[in-house]
Amino acid sequence: MDEIEVPLEQTQEHIQHHALHDGGSGNSLINLSAVLSAILAVCAAICALLAGHYSNEAMIEQIKSSDQWSYYQAKGIKGALQEFRLEMNTQQSDTAKVEAIKAKIEKYKEDQEKISEDAKEKEEISELKLHQHERLAMAVTFFQVAIAIIAIGVLTRKKFFFYMGTGSGILGLILFISFLFIS
Repeated sequence: MDEIEVPLEQTQEHIQHHALHDGGSGNSLINLSAVLSAILAVCAAICALLAGHYSNEAMIEQIKSSDQWSYYQAKGIKGALQEFRLEMNTQQSDTAKVEAIKAKIEKYKEDQEKISEDAKEKEEISELKLHQHERLAMAVTFFQVAIAIIAIGVLTRKKFFFYMGTGSGILGLILFISFLFIS
């Protein structure tokens, strides 16, 4: 899966340009917006990097689970072949050979149980990693929306947009923090 991109450089430059042309003293809200959008951009970049990592981890675990299920099937086929051999050899009086075949069949069934448990565990890990990826991807989205709304606030010089953007950034931060402490 591709990493989530955070195309915020142009927005950052635009906010900083407005902050510098206002003389830095006329409008503290613009300066605060520039600092806040920079912090949000850093948070978005970190979340995007982590989201990509967890997406890859989920995929790797799912591949491992699939491999285990293939191995499970192979053991089942081997067991079926041994059962066929058993049917063919029960007509003979060689009990040692029949017992050896029965032992192999039991071994394959035991192996299948262990393999099945391992495959299910890997599926659960994959689902957890995918859930973590989704939470981080949502955080990135909220950070990006926050930066865009703050940029609108700078352009229109309306505090309402600054507060809306801050609220979106806080939601992104809550998602990021919940990822750190709940995962």
